[in-house]
Amino acid sequence: MSTNKVKLAIAQEYKKCAKDSTYFTKKYCKIEHPTKGRILFGLYPFQETTLEKMHKERYIIINKGRQLGISTLSAAFILHNMIFNSGYKVLIIATKQDVAKNLVHKIRLMHDFLPSWLKQETLEDNKMMLRFKNNGSSVKAVSSSPDSARSEALSLLVIDEAAHISNSEEIWTAAQSTLATGGSCILLSTPNGVGNLFHRVWQESLNGGDFTSIFLPWTVHPERDWKWRKEQDILLGEKAAAQECDGDFLTSGHTVVDGSILVWYENNCVKDPIEKRGETGDLWVWKYPESDCTYVVCADVSRGDSSDFSAFHVLNIETLEQVAEFKSMIGTTEFGHLLMSIASEYNGALLAVENAYVGWAVLQTIIDLGYQNLYYTFRNDPFVDPDVHVNLNHDYLIKDNMVPGFTTSTKTRPVMISKLETYYREKSPIVYSKRLIQELFTFVWKDHKAEARDGYNDDLVMSFAIGLWVRDTSLKMKTLGISFTRSLLNNTTKTIYTPSNSNKVHDSWSMKTRSNESESLTWLIK
Repeated sequence: MSTNKVKLAIAQEYKKCAKDSTYFTKKYCKIEHPTKGRILFGLYPFQETTLEKMHKERYIIINKGRQLGISTLSAAFILHNMIFNSGYKVLIIATKQDVAKNLVHKIRLMHDFLPSWLKQETLEDNKMMLRFKNNGSSVKAVSSSPDSARSEALSLLVIDEAAHISNSEEIWTAAQSTLATGGSCILLSTPNGVGNLFHRVWQESLNGGDFTSIFLPWTVHPERDWKWRKEQDILLGEKAAAQECDGDFLTSGHTVVDGSILVWYENNCVKDPIEKRGETGDLWVWKYPESDCTYVVCADVSRGDSSDFSAFHVLNIETLEQVAEFKSMIGTTEFGHLLMSIASEYNGALLAVENAYVGWAVLQTIIDLGYQNLYYTFRNDPFVDPDVHVNLNHDYLIKDNMVPGFTTSTKTRPVMISKLETYYREKSPIVYSKRLIQELFTFVWKDHKAEARDGYNDDLVMSFAIGLWVRDTSLKMKTLGISFTRSLLNNTTKTIYTPSNSNKVHDSWSMKTRSNESESLTWLIK
C-alpha cells in the first residue's frame, strides 16, 4: 500500500476513533486481566451503555457492584477525552493514594500500547500524573483531603469509591469552584450506608436532581449467576455481599440503628407535627399534655460552636411516645427559660439536661428560676467518671452530694448507645420526627465509637438517648431525694432502690391512681 493510502487510512481511522469512544476502547485499549493477562478491553453491553452516558451527561453517579470493570471503563473514557480534546484536565480523588494512582496506572497502560498515530508525546508521566505535550491534556490523582478538589478549572472530576471517603461533603463543596466553568463529574462507588454524600446525591438523582443515576448490580454481568452470588455470601458475609454485589444502601455501612428499622419508622411512624412554634418553627408538637400522663424533657446543650445545636424531646415516660421536639441554635439563658416553660406545660415534667460544656449555664438558669422537678446525678455513681464534675463545684450546683443534670461520660455513653440501639431494634419508642430519623441515618460507628458522620449532627439522637436512660433509672433518683412524679409518688411502698441494692427484685412498686386503685410501677425499672 502506498504511503498516501496509509496516511489516508490512518486519518479515517483517527476520525472514527474520535467520533466513537466505544470503537476506540474495544479496538485499541488494552487492560491487564487477572487471569488472561494483557488483552484488549472487550466491552459488555452494560459497559457500552455506561460509556455512552459518560459522554452524554455532565454529572453521573454510578452505584456499582464489585468487579464490574467500571473503574477501568472510566480510565478508557478519560484517555479518549485527553487524546481528542485540547487542554482536557482531569482530577481523580480516591480514598487512598494507592487507589487513586491505580486509575492513573490503567490510563497510562492503555496509552502505552496505543499505535503510534494515536499515542501522544508526554510532558509528565509518573504514577500520579500523566500530561500530554502537544494538546495540554492531563490527568492527576490525589488522595482525599478537604483541599484535594481545590485547583484550577477542571474538565472532569472523578471521585472513586465516593461513599467510602469520610470528608466527601467538604471535597464536593471545594470542587464547586473548579467545576464552575462547565466541568463534568463522575461519582462512582459501592454503597457504604446512608447519610453520606454518595447516598444523598444518589437519592437526589432519583428525584430529578442534577446527576444522572446508573445502577449496576451484579446481575448486569452476563457471566455471573446465582451460584456466583451465593458464593459471595460465603466469602464476604451476607451484609457485605449485599453492599458489594447488590448495591444495597440499607444493609451496607455501619449505622448504630439498622437502616431497615429506620426505614420502617419512616414508613410507619413519621408524620408532620400538629404545631410548629417559634419564629422559625423549631419547636415541633405532636401531642398536647394529658392530665393523667407523666413526661420527661431530655435536653442536649450545644457545645457553643457554630455547627452545633441545642435540642430536646418531650417523652411520655410510660408509653415512650415522642410528643414534642426542639432543635435550634439558641443562647443558654434563652434555652433554660424554654426548657422550664415546656417542662411546666407538660405537667411539671422531669427535666433532664446534659451538664457538659455550657450545660451548667443552662442548669443555672433553671435553678435560679426555681424549677422543682430537675434531674440530678449522684456524684458517686459508679457509672460516672470522678473527674467529670470538675467544673461543677459551685455551691449552688451541689445538693446532698449530687449535681444537677445528666452526666455523659466514658462510662455512661456506651451504655446509653446500647440502650438506644436495643429500644429501636425492639421498635419500642413511638417516634414521629423526621429530623430524628434523619440524624439516626447518619449516626454511625467510627473507630468503635458511635457518632455523627462528618458534616452531620447527633444532637437529637443524644438527647433522645438521655431520655431513654433517665426513663430507665428515674426511680433510682427518687430515693436520693429528687422528686420524680411530683406528689403522685408519695404513696409508694417502702422498698428502696439505690445503687447498692439495684439488683434486687422490685415487684412491689406501686402508686395510688385517681380511682384509688393500685397501679404497678415495675415498668419504670425494667
